[in-house]
Amino acid sequence: MLKGLYTALITPFKNGKIDEAAFESFVNWQIEQGVHGLVPCGTTGESPTLSADEHKQVVELCVKTAAGRVAVMAGTGSNSTAEAIYFTQHAQKAGSDSALVIAPYYNKPTQEGLFLHFKAIHDATDIPIIVYNVPARSVVNITDETFKRLADLPRIAGIKDATGDLARPSNLRYLVGDRLKLFSGEDMTAVGFNAQGGQGCISVASNITPQLCAEIQNKSLSGDYAGALQTHEKLVGLIQALFAETNPIPVKYAAHLLGKCTQDLRLPLSLASESVQLRIKAEMQKLGLI
Repeated sequence: MLKGLYTALITPFKNGKIDEAAFESFVNWQIEQGVHGLVPCGTTGESPTLSADEHKQVVELCVKTAAGRVAVMAGTGSNSTAEAIYFTQHAQKAGSDSALVIAPYYNKPTQEGLFLHFKAIHDATDIPIIVYNVPARSVVNITDETFKRLADLPRIAGIKDATGDLARPSNLRYLVGDRLKLFSGEDMTAVGFNAQGGQGCISVASNITPQLCAEIQNKSLSGDYAGALQTHEKLVGLIQALFAETNPIPVKYAAHLLGKCTQDLRLPLSLASESVQLRIKAEMQKLGLI
């Protein structure tokens, strides 16, 4: 089911290691709160500092814990095409329903290189692939024309676009119709993106307010945009606070306040500053979360 609310899951740590018990509990809570899907090992899951074995451990644990109750979209991207193929093949074997593959970061490939990167992953696997476009982190922007080329590959199933550009879903639908599922990668555009033709949101905020974020998606996808906006407006202050510093620094602190995990991060990420902590606390108190 490639639509609705997918949570870009945090990865709980304890004493420098993955806290499996906290992760399992967190996945179960997310499902109980009504999310439609889960994304382990994305940016929010601190994938850049997970070892290869830890990456596989988190994906396998997510699939096992979800147990088919909701869809799993494993983060499998890398700036190395060979490594992205390796992680995507692993996700397929582990039972993930789809793979989220980020545009290669740091390398700065051309549009031809981007196309060939995703085609190589596509050709080496049998799992649906969601292409993740996030220029702020990868330093490359996948153009609409490249997406049109990718749409000709049968297992390129959709796009997560984190540019915040609300013209994008309309432009892509003009080029490829409903061939690709379109997900917003920015919580602040969750309603508008769907109104422009999107099918869902891969959300950071839903780590903290999964029920409300799911409500936004359920309402907007049923055509109740006024109701979706009313719910969304409750979360604007929290969303702003969750991105006041580099993701996942603030969301990890917020999850800690909920008692879901420690606030531990891996270097080079550092703990949330005091001012951001106070801001997050204030917004969570407004919502009655703490």
